[in-house]
Amino acid sequence: MTTLTTILNHVKVDQIEGDMHKNIGHLSFDSRKVKNDSLFVAISGTQVDGHDYIGQALEQGAVAIVCEKFPENIQEGITYLLVENSARALGIMASNFMESPSSKLALVGITGTNGKTTTVTVLFQLFKDLGYKSGLISTIENRINDKVLPASHTTPDAIQLNEILHEMVGEGCSHCFMEVSSHALDQERIGGLTFTGAVFTNISHDHLDYHLTFEQYIMAKKKLFNDLPSHSFALVNSDDKRAAIMVQNTKANKKTYALKKIADFQARIITNSIQGMELQIENKPVWFKLIGEFNAYNILAAYAIAKLLGEDGDKVLTGLSNVENVPGRFQQVTGPNEVTAFVDYAHTPDALKNVLKTLKSIRSRGENIITVVGCGGNRDKAKRPIMADIACKNSDKVILTSDNPRDESPEAIISDMKQGVQPADIKKMLAITDRREAIKTACNLAGNHDIILVAGKGHEKYQEIQGVKYPFNDREVVNEMLNMINS
Repeated sequence: MTTLTTILNHVKVDQIEGDMHKNIGHLSFDSRKVKNDSLFVAISGTQVDGHDYIGQALEQGAVAIVCEKFPENIQEGITYLLVENSARALGIMASNFMESPSSKLALVGITGTNGKTTTVTVLFQLFKDLGYKSGLISTIENRINDKVLPASHTTPDAIQLNEILHEMVGEGCSHCFMEVSSHALDQERIGGLTFTGAVFTNISHDHLDYHLTFEQYIMAKKKLFNDLPSHSFALVNSDDKRAAIMVQNTKANKKTYALKKIADFQARIITNSIQGMELQIENKPVWFKLIGEFNAYNILAAYAIAKLLGEDGDKVLTGLSNVENVPGRFQQVTGPNEVTAFVDYAHTPDALKNVLKTLKSIRSRGENIITVVGCGGNRDKAKRPIMADIACKNSDKVILTSDNPRDESPEAIISDMKQGVQPADIKKMLAITDRREAIKTACNLAGNHDIILVAGKGHEKYQEIQGVKYPFNDREVVNEMLNMINS
């Protein structure tokens, strides 16, 4: 139990109706999860309005309501608190309820279109290698030291987030590395958190089904930096032209990293091959297991963050040189006849272009690049033709297929993609709706030493069709098909 006044610390309450001397046992913004002695927070969401469920919350035992508008019927014995933004208030209250766990560890939030998952996972592996107990909050999984928690969203809701951070503190974690999505920023899920540092990787076309315009998408990302305190650091990739916008209002200590510009932290690619990559960081050549320019940025970001957290540079470089590929991020599968396949989460135009650019740079014997790619349903339709065009321009053969069609027709999604295929590229393109058959066809088409890219789903172990998640793992299917065809 926590007192209502404690929970409301730093929350701006515009009006109060009822008794403030109450103990609260639970927080909830989902009326179905309300229990006795709960505080229910009514949030105006994108699909449902929590204010419509205040009655249900009271029936299930809520004793206090936080809302943006009072209900018509004020019940006696219930405390009503009027706030301007319920979602923002929830974040602060969740932090207070869990005794402000983010202030008890070094919390680093990473935002950007691409590179978030790899960077936070690399940092988690690095700090474990350096001897720290750490936490990880990512698209793939959440971790508390060696304990793995499933991840349903890139960034959990405010209550789950503070519960996880509270558990990390209880388990002795000193650091947490966290992906911060644009959805989470827009929905105020990180309200009330204390960040030691925030990082911007890059920004390109994505999530416009939600944000509607690219400008709104940029402004959502920028929120992470606007609220940083002066004792935090704000690290940005200055090779991205929007890096300056991200930090123009921040009070934090501004730092930059780059491969192509003068920056506080710089790196240069010396060698990039299918076996690995050699980078020069702070005038020291180091060999890494990760491949590609996009991973050079991820490695450099991780190095810069570790340094800003006070770690020794040489120890950090040694640790980073041992880091393995992140599941579903440029993950390599080698088959007979030296055919090499890569499974990657690339589901944005920029990510797909970067991966294919890397594959073109590491081929040495005129190998064909065969790309299998689709686009998700119920998501940003504008990028579909762009994705197909990028695949065709940078591959020798392309198979358009299903990703997670969700509630849309897979054939309709592929038809949208085809609109981007230029006349000169039509002969190199196939359309195969069934993803398994598409991967099988790619493996059949591959000759000695050829390279296959299976893009879009990466680490996911399912395919979502009409509300059902069917088991599907790109890496397992690729491995199976390569061995079946060549056995």
